[in-house]
Amino acid sequence: MNKIRKGDDVIVLAGRDKGKRGKVTQRKDDSHLVVEGVNVVKKHAKPNPMKGEAGGIVDKTMPIHQSNVAILNVATGKADRVGIKVQADGKRVRVYKSSGEEIKVA
Repeated sequence: MNKIRKGDDVIVLAGRDKGKRGKVTQRKDDSHLVVEGVNVVKKHAKPNPMKGEAGGIVDKTMPIHQSNVAILNVATGKADRVGIKVQADGKRVRVYKSSGEEIKVA
């Protein structure tokens, strides 16, 4: 079970974007995810007349390693760790380590 999922609000812990907050838009693989507004780089893009795209320098959001982000606890407004709790019916849910309350997916 992935502790950080698509749609979660996260805060960056390390790197040049330290302290920035954003929403996870995509999981690239088991350990990398794309967060909106974080790790934005300038890429040189060739024009593609078939798709109607112009060339030039384009801003692109690149993946960041999941160890460099932490989930944002909306109750406290701070970064928090994620734990897994097994309910009585065998269902596994994600919980905040600090408070023990269940993480709601928006």
